[in-house]
Amino acid sequence: MYLKRIFFVLRSGVSRRATQSTAQATSELPAAGPGRGAAEAVRSPVPAVDFGNTQEAYRSRYSWELARSLLVLRLCASPALLARHEQLLHLTRRLLGQRLFDRLMKMTFYGQFVAGEDQESIRPLIQHNRAFGVGSILDYSVEEDLTPEEAERKEMESCTSAVERDSRGTSKREKQFQAHRAFGDRRGGVVSARTYFYASEAKCDSHMETFLRCIEASGGASEDGFSAIKLSALGRPQFLLQFSDVLTKWRRFFHQMAAEQGKAGLAAVDTKLEVAALQESVVKMGIASRTEIENWFTAETLGVSGTLDLLDWDSLIDSKTELSKHLVVPNMQTGQLEPLLSQFTKEEELQMTRMLQRMDVLAKKASEAGVRLMVDAEQTYFQPAISRLTLEMQRRFNVEKPLIFNTYQCYLKDAYDNVTLDVELARREGWCFGAKLVRGAYMAQERARALEIGYEDPINPTYEATNTMYHRCLNYVLEELKHARAAVMVASHNEDTVRFTLRSLHSLCQAPQTLLSWRRFGPCRALNSLGGLPGGSSVGLFLMPHTRDRSQPVLVWPSNKPTQNSEA
Repeated sequence: MYLKRIFFVLRSGVSRRATQSTAQATSELPAAGPGRGAAEAVRSPVPAVDFGNTQEAYRSRYSWELARSLLVLRLCASPALLARHEQLLHLTRRLLGQRLFDRLMKMTFYGQFVAGEDQESIRPLIQHNRAFGVGSILDYSVEEDLTPEEAERKEMESCTSAVERDSRGTSKREKQFQAHRAFGDRRGGVVSARTYFYASEAKCDSHMETFLRCIEASGGASEDGFSAIKLSALGRPQFLLQFSDVLTKWRRFFHQMAAEQGKAGLAAVDTKLEVAALQESVVKMGIASRTEIENWFTAETLGVSGTLDLLDWDSLIDSKTELSKHLVVPNMQTGQLEPLLSQFTKEEELQMTRMLQRMDVLAKKASEAGVRLMVDAEQTYFQPAISRLTLEMQRRFNVEKPLIFNTYQCYLKDAYDNVTLDVELARREGWCFGAKLVRGAYMAQERARALEIGYEDPINPTYEATNTMYHRCLNYVLEELKHARAAVMVASHNEDTVRFTLRSLHSLCQAPQTLLSWRRFGPCRALNSLGGLPGGSSVGLFLMPHTRDRSQPVLVWPSNKPTQNSEA
């Protein structure tokens, strides 16, 4: 079965075997200035956050770099130039020739936004930044230059299975998880995230090789490097859509059963079903025989509590049970039982396996290189599958330390449930939780799509609601740092969130043995080192600029091993 194969491939670790941009990250710095003790460092008040201190923000930049930044900013803000940029580029190339044109671009636009073409060309910038306590995150930032029509065609072809095409486009997937021509070009309404369109298996292999080079370069440049990947670059998006549809329907079935037992409205992590009542309901639906159902709910899989929570429920559809052959749920509109899975051709099964293999190759390479791998979040119709596949990688590779980081979009209504469930799973199974908290990059597109197609808007209704959700998720994860090996990246453009994070961390670390170290860097005073947490837990504070300016500090990543630095 489709799901059993997914989990088997991920857990057994099937093996086979860039133009790079860099976002900068501050590395470890001293826990306290010379002559200062731990108690004094802890008792000192939280430093004021000054986002207007440009002297400190640009201390690591040369004057000519600031002049270039200002020039590029002015040019990019000109509507007249933007409207004719392609013609102007072609004209400039024709007048100067390719060699001089390349030099001009490297001195201006390319040099402003891209670190280099390969590992060697990015090394001087990495070393310069490191001299100022700044590390690097390597990110593959190239996109194909497709017309909207080409992007739409590729998306519709790659998001539809052979069975659906043979049945003239009919699909049993819910509306949210079907490809829609009006939103075929996923770049629409998105300005701060890369978009990949499936072209071929060879193209996915090429993306994987580029990600591998990013991981190698990051590992060679820093002892605690980062690299970012997108799963939509590694395989046919049809599988992400179908798997997301399965996971969403399965969880909805759980909540329907909870409502029948009078437990609607509870937080997902607190909702528990009575197994005896659940068995009766499943038998009445005709999903399977009583004997088969009793075999699913055993002491080995559920313990002896007599209840089943959402994590137990999710485990029933993986390779540890025989339930996957019974993956049907009731359609609440028709009252009929419907299968969750579509049939796959042999070629589609091979494509799915290759996608999982590419993930496995990247995770193993990151583990070997000591590089932390961040899996980017994407649209909500892909995200359930992306999160579940990332979780499977965390189970395998986050045993000793947080190596694989999942991304949680806090503008989503279900963000808190997603964070709390994954934290609880990490506790139960004993692996290290790794999270990157963001607000999200697809709000306009997500809302327009939900309205047009006719499903519930997944985005929080207001800006204030998203802020509340972000801080609620952050507080929950910070509390986890007291008890387990975990790491969280606080990735935000929001100044208030930076201040909130610093206050929360200061409150978290009041124990006498804990050290807080602060240093002026970037547009504010940022937390740099957080020690004294159990088992090597850590917190990273992203200071995300609104532009992809490589001269701006982006990440503060603390270490429990402070190094010496000339500044107190």
